Amino acid sequence: MSITTENILLIGSILLFISIIAGKTSYRFGIPTLVLFLGIGILAGSEGIGGIYFYEPKIAQLIGIVALNFILFSGGLDTNFQHVKPVLWHGFSLSTLGVVITAFSVGFFVYYITDFTLYEGLLLGAIVSSTDAAAVFSILRSKKVALKKDLRPTLELESGSNDPMAYFLTIAFTGLVLNQDKSILSILPLLLQQFIIGGLLGFLIGKLGRFIINNIRLVYEGLYPVLVIAIMFFSFSGTDFIGGNGFLSVYITALYLGNKELIHKKTIIQTFDGFAWLMQIILFLTLGLLVYPSQIIPLIGIGLIISLFLILIARPLSVFLSLAFFKTKIRNKLFVSWIGLRGAVPIVFATYPLLAGIEKSQIIFNIVFFISLSSVILQGTTLAKISRLLHVSLPLKVRPKSPVEVLLDDDEKTEYEEFKICKNSPVIGKKIVDLDIPQKAIIAMIKKADKYVTPKGSTVIEEGDVLLVISEDYKSMKETKDIFLST
Repeated sequence: MSITTENILLIGSILLFISIIAGKTSYRFGIPTLVLFLGIGILAGSEGIGGIYFYEPKIAQLIGIVALNFILFSGGLDTNFQHVKPVLWHGFSLSTLGVVITAFSVGFFVYYITDFTLYEGLLLGAIVSSTDAAAVFSILRSKKVALKKDLRPTLELESGSNDPMAYFLTIAFTGLVLNQDKSILSILPLLLQQFIIGGLLGFLIGKLGRFIINNIRLVYEGLYPVLVIAIMFFSFSGTDFIGGNGFLSVYITALYLGNKELIHKKTIIQTFDGFAWLMQIILFLTLGLLVYPSQIIPLIGIGLIISLFLILIARPLSVFLSLAFFKTKIRNKLFVSWIGLRGAVPIVFATYPLLAGIEKSQIIFNIVFFISLSSVILQGTTLAKISRLLHVSLPLKVRPKSPVEVLLDDDEKTEYEEFKICKNSPVIGKKIVDLDIPQKAIIAMIKKADKYVTPKGSTVIEEGDVLLVISEDYKSMKETKDIFLST
């Protein structure tokens, strides 16, 4: 069956429905949802029972880029900077140095055991160098396991920020494969250009985006997530257009916005969470449709060898070397090593050699697909057991909620107090979004004259207003009181 304009929505809705049901079922058995989504795509493909012919690497790459924008942006919005601050350099080291070590170790290994050139081996290593934590945390939730201390924020930060480096290496080594006479040192200027421009523009677009969101005064609340989508795509495409790393820019823009006060922030975060799930499903289904199982079967042997090397040697080597600068327990390093699943991102990056016309691009794509699949199956199904074996987990029911979860769950607040705004209060005439209220406190209700109103970010504080403030702890309540009542 060929995909046409007439049947694409019917096919898409059926596959989406099946994927959601399959994902729900997978929680009971601890099967990674990634495997099921990919499996459904394969079964629906030209060599499966669906018989849908889809060999469009360019379309798959476009879908992948759009999906990764939403996934990275959602991850950035949900990342509380204060939560990851204690492990900031741990995550940064893993997402940069760790990715480079993984790429080079796998690349040299592939070069020595296959007929790949050195640059072709390094290209394959670069493609599989980033991790996918989405599958990790879904498995841990399904098994009712949470991670102790700083492990979770470390993994969140690594997984959210390592795609830009993997993307850069993939683009750089694709260019070197096409120009074998160039030195590997020739990619250094491109590295500096991509990360300096990407980081700087991501921050600036985040600041500009916050100003626009808080001052545009849209009539309908539902338009604010649409506005943020426009900011997200501008951050990626604008940065990419002038030679920066678009994925890095998107993540930093989202990280900045997620840690600042925004109008309708709760709506924006919830909307992007839903979009991230939708994009993951669409991405996995698309990549499943793109692959041909008959082409992968002959490569299972070499694929398994490379996959085992990546899991047992390259990933632990990169983790131990990246975290050598910090005081980290051995069992934590071992768990971070084992939790480095390869997901859909490497498969998306594997479309770049396909579109560039590299000679071994189809072989690289098929090997990468097998590595990702085997990584998720082997590591994903054993994560809960490994976490308990290494004593890095605790029961989910006693897991402390993250700051983002606390902010979105009013039941977690333990302090509440009323404040009357006097004529000498410095907050008179200001919007709530501009008050810089502590993140562990919220204004739950405002009494204006004889009526109560539900506060929004655009609500202006006036003299005589009575504010009901709910806070997680006494310290945040005191800081809020100082903001309202200081003279």
